[in-house]
Amino acid sequence: MPPLSSQPVELTVQADEAGWRLDAFLARHFTDYSRVHLRRVITAGGVQIDGRGGKPAYRLLAGQRVVVVLPEIPREAPRPENIPLEILYEDEHFAAVNKPAGMVVHPARGHWTGTLAGALQYRFGGTLSGGGGPSRPGIVHRLDRDTSGVILVARNDAAQYRLARQFAERSIEKEYFAIVCGVPERDRDWIDSPIGFHPHVREMMAIRRDDPSSRAAATFYEVLERFPGDCPNFRGGENGTIPLRARQSFTTLKILPKTGRTHQIRVHLNHLGFPVLCDRQYGGRSQITRGELRGDPADAQILLARQALHARRIKFCHPADGRVLEIEAPLPVDIEAVLNVLRKDRS
Repeated sequence: MPPLSSQPVELTVQADEAGWRLDAFLARHFTDYSRVHLRRVITAGGVQIDGRGGKPAYRLLAGQRVVVVLPEIPREAPRPENIPLEILYEDEHFAAVNKPAGMVVHPARGHWTGTLAGALQYRFGGTLSGGGGPSRPGIVHRLDRDTSGVILVARNDAAQYRLARQFAERSIEKEYFAIVCGVPERDRDWIDSPIGFHPHVREMMAIRRDDPSSRAAATFYEVLERFPGDCPNFRGGENGTIPLRARQSFTTLKILPKTGRTHQIRVHLNHLGFPVLCDRQYGGRSQITRGELRGDPADAQILLARQALHARRIKFCHPADGRVLEIEAPLPVDIEAVLNVLRKDRS
């Protein structure tokens, strides 16, 4: 572990944080650090609770004083990288970008290059907001690495503040498109289940109704198209394949998340039993072939090798003049390829 800095940070446990594990409490307040790293800091004596050391699983009480000494994180701006960007909208206040799948939004552990932030530095130079810190120029919100679609970028601090406020007040309408495994019976429904850290896997989230550190999460979905198959709601075996000469059932959904929790859509849909197609973390498979869609084991052409989730549309107020804007990102070619096979084969 890197040497600890000499500048302690003091936090007071709030009423809604009572009962949280110490490591979960720190992960909420120090998002730049992984939960595993924070556990190491706790074990190394870098955290005190009311003047005493604690363990990662220690349950906090309201009003307790937590003093943390953390290693410094470099705050350098990402290096400009000449990565092509699809600009959906641009003016002097903000831009909207169609983020491709596979691109991380800002530098993080294991992803220091090839990020959206680096591409934005090259494209816009010094005309980006600094409100998110030097390592996140212009970044207002995020999408998962393997989720494609529209993302907003602030080009000055005033725009950053006004856009971030709309996100915080949940006045921005975000619409996602997804292909899921299985066929929901209901044409539309709300999913209202709290999300917290997965109890065993650091990189995952989970429905955690019994964990005080979980946060409320709400998602609305509406069925667009159903593609029934020979194996209703089959989710794949250990290697994520479909039985020979059998076709799985699929559904396309329009999704409107009310909140913005980490992995929210993917966790909620998986909880219902309809995981996003090719979601390796929550759905048990990382790719699908044309043959698996058609029930033809001889056709091994891979059509999709990432989760079939796309941020399709965003509706919000312009950060300068307040007019309502609606920006849409077209479906990417890999998702379109899956749809073409499903529609042609099952028409």
